[in-house]
Amino acid sequence: MAIYKLKTPVSEEDTRKLGVNDTVYITGTIITARDAAHKRALKHYSEGKEIPINLEGLVIFHCGPVAKKEKNEWKIIAAGPTTSSRMNSFESEFIKNFKVRIIVGKGGMDSKTTNAMKKYGAVYGAFTGGAAVLAAKAIKHVKSVEWIDLGIPEAMWVLEVNEFGPLTIAIDTHENNLYENIQFKVEKERTKIYKKLGI
Repeated sequence: MAIYKLKTPVSEEDTRKLGVNDTVYITGTIITARDAAHKRALKHYSEGKEIPINLEGLVIFHCGPVAKKEKNEWKIIAAGPTTSSRMNSFESEFIKNFKVRIIVGKGGMDSKTTNAMKKYGAVYGAFTGGAAVLAAKAIKHVKSVEWIDLGIPEAMWVLEVNEFGPLTIAIDTHENNLYENIQFKVEKERTKIYKKLGI
């Protein structure tokens, strides 16, 4: 386990050095994107249309922030992670097409996404659920908000952050998936316990 402080754009070389249980802090640009933003971005890609920002080397945060406008400027009040499994149907194509390097959320992602991370050099960083205010403190500036017509939680927020984290690497580029590892251990121990209990 090691601690890394990375700046965006993050290189593939950087992500391939990371392993599960490593801790990462991000400085630079991160983008929030949930279901609707993923869907629209992929539709644009399939139609040959550009999206508002080049995502290569950036961090995608599964988050529907709480935001308010003060003197014509947006401020993020809270930015808790969204359950990442909601994006399972989109994420492998998102990684492939847009070359994002770090996905941030909670709860992990499926084997299809894990395989895409291995192939294209991306990782999954788990952010603690319930720490929305902590996340917001690392956000120094809202650079822009794209696709606001989707609504505040579903819009694509372009955020400038300083040492955003801590993120625990839960899926790395070597197909190691912390969530799957824990599930395997739980099932193994449960079998042993059931056997002892005669169940």
